[in-house]
Amino acid sequence: MTTSETPPDTTPDAATVTGSGNASADRAGLANTGVIIGDVTSEYHEHHHHPRAVPVWPALVGQPPPLASAFQPRRGLREQILAARRRGDDIVLTQPEDGAGSAAAGTQVLAGGGGVGKSQLAAWFAHDAVEHGTDLLVWVPASSPDQVITTYARAAVRVGVPGADGTDPVADAGALLEWLHITDRTWLVVLDDITDPAHLTRWWPPHRSTGWTVATTRLQDATLTSSGRQKFDVDVYTEGESLAYLTDRLTNAQLAHLLDGSAGDLAAALGHLPLALSHATAYMINQEESCAAYLARYTRREQLAELMPADADPDAYGRPVTVTLLLALDAADTTTPAGLARPALALAALLDPNGHPDTLWTTTAVTDYLTTHRTHNTGQPVTPDQARKALRLLHRYSLLTHTPTNGPRAVRIHALTARATRETTTTNTATLAHAAADALLHLWPANDHTTPDLTATLRTNTTTLADIAGDLLWHPHGHPLLYQSGNSLLRAGLPTPATTYWHHMTEQAARLLGDEHPDTLTARANLAASYWQAGRTADAITIEEKVVADRERLLGDDHPDTLTARANLAASYWQAGRTADAITIEEKVLADRERLLGDDHPDTLTARANLASSYHQAGRTTDAITIKEKVVADSARLLGDDHPDTLTVRGNLAASYRQAGRTTEAITIGEKVLADRERRLGDEHPHTLTARANLAASYRQAGRTTDAINLLKTVVADRERLLGDEHPETVAAARALRAWQADP
Repeated sequence: MTTSETPPDTTPDAATVTGSGNASADRAGLANTGVIIGDVTSEYHEHHHHPRAVPVWPALVGQPPPLASAFQPRRGLREQILAARRRGDDIVLTQPEDGAGSAAAGTQVLAGGGGVGKSQLAAWFAHDAVEHGTDLLVWVPASSPDQVITTYARAAVRVGVPGADGTDPVADAGALLEWLHITDRTWLVVLDDITDPAHLTRWWPPHRSTGWTVATTRLQDATLTSSGRQKFDVDVYTEGESLAYLTDRLTNAQLAHLLDGSAGDLAAALGHLPLALSHATAYMINQEESCAAYLARYTRREQLAELMPADADPDAYGRPVTVTLLLALDAADTTTPAGLARPALALAALLDPNGHPDTLWTTTAVTDYLTTHRTHNTGQPVTPDQARKALRLLHRYSLLTHTPTNGPRAVRIHALTARATRETTTTNTATLAHAAADALLHLWPANDHTTPDLTATLRTNTTTLADIAGDLLWHPHGHPLLYQSGNSLLRAGLPTPATTYWHHMTEQAARLLGDEHPDTLTARANLAASYWQAGRTADAITIEEKVVADRERLLGDDHPDTLTARANLAASYWQAGRTADAITIEEKVLADRERLLGDDHPDTLTARANLASSYHQAGRTTDAITIKEKVVADSARLLGDDHPDTLTVRGNLAASYRQAGRTTEAITIGEKVLADRERRLGDEHPHTLTARANLAASYRQAGRTTDAINLLKTVVADRERLLGDEHPETVAAARALRAWQADP
């Protein structure tokens, strides 16, 4: 019988890093031996199966922003868009550009400069779709590929797309697009705030008569309006729309008497910009000030020297927003709780405009920051309740939006408001950045796979903060938040974004901290973990060999990080077929962990299981069985019969029984492991596929050839779809299937 390689079980684990305490995503998981491919399990968290939900229609995934008070429907533009939709086009909303031509039919892109209301118009289409019974609405913050993938994946699970089980975001996202191609259900996908067309290269929804796509962007990139996508420019309000907005807003607040003959002049002074009008009317309502009085106040403040210079305002929108922002802050900062509006908005301006959790404002990091930077010092610490009141105060003045029911994205700030705030704040940016980073890190759940929407939101906020803060989060060392966010990508099974992230982190750490700083070694090890997860074993080995050498020299042979680095290198050697090299390293790692940590430490169990896996691959079946029987007993005793690590080592034992010719015992254990995997993780989880492949091998050895080949065919098909044709696990399974079919 032809058998194929069975790599050990290796995924990111948490290792102690000297200096900063950052968590390393080095790989050292419990091994899984099998004739087809090995499991991937983790030492520090368990994947939970998301049961296939019965779809409830209509379904909403993501959180469209609420429509603004006195929202102006822009009927002319809206009717053009709806007419394009009736022709089967999709929409891209963009900003006006002289000489821009019209695009071909297809996706419609709504584009425009900051503050003109692109997202609000897209939100109107979203809310309208819900009101008219559209089966599926997906609102996607599209500024990063991570957000697109995870939102699509949640949608796939929500509506029960075949093959989507919540365990592999990339595969689930792809399954959603396939489903959109064929479903008769009606749908709308909104891609809000595209910042890089490359992020959408493989993720544009299909053109279908049953569904359509609306995208918003500030870009004028030609690729956005190719492939049949229709562009519509969104400009500032017309004079009539500005006056209608002022009238509606003040009348709805029972303050129509504030309207006077200066309303038109005020709208013109604000450039008819919706965002500036929102700031102004909020001030007028809260202060009960007329249009004429506000216009006079605005004119005086506009003349102050500290405003954004014209050459720093490419959209020509920043200056009116800066003036209205400063006027609002002048008023809000004297309102109870006094002195908190300015520091609170300065903090919010460093976070993702698409939203952050409102629980951030109850963290000690935020309340301590507000206490220190309160502009009216009371001598008392700021309480979480006062911080929340400051949040509501900023909401009242339209400086941000607080919608408590919006979960992880409950607090949003317009990007132009955030920019104007950063341009005018006097608070030290490093202080602000570290306070925000500490607060985000505090919110990170221990088991982030159980709250994917919150975790994705925390990642995008980390990215926004890191982009704005630049090098400030690297002093005196890399902030742990940066490492937590990258490890989260690995735990979520997103190797492509993880590789990009850790490549950047490695460069940053080397530039700012030096090649030999512990944080740099950690970043480099995590880049190797990304390569390994993507199936790029040779690239992983190249990095890991250097990490091992550096850690041995800098940290010593017995440091936990050194042992983890060695274990990861052995795992990659194993996957590359260098079994003898893997065994040499693993025997030393096991001896060191037994000496330093004791027999029952989880890391010791991992080392023992990985060594057994390599013995199995080397044909030392008796040695493998002896170790595996001990690991199974220890794992069941220490972790429980149903723990995923126990299931892994039990499956490994079955593989060795099979290799030793103890086929009946192998089948008995293999069938139970497969049933447990299907129950806990779902039909398409990588662990389940491994269990299915290994059971197929046992069936074949027992002479049940038809059962074996049929079972392995499903594994090959699933791996091709989920991992791709060139992934090592797919290659191993396909090679075994060909051998079995050629020699049944």
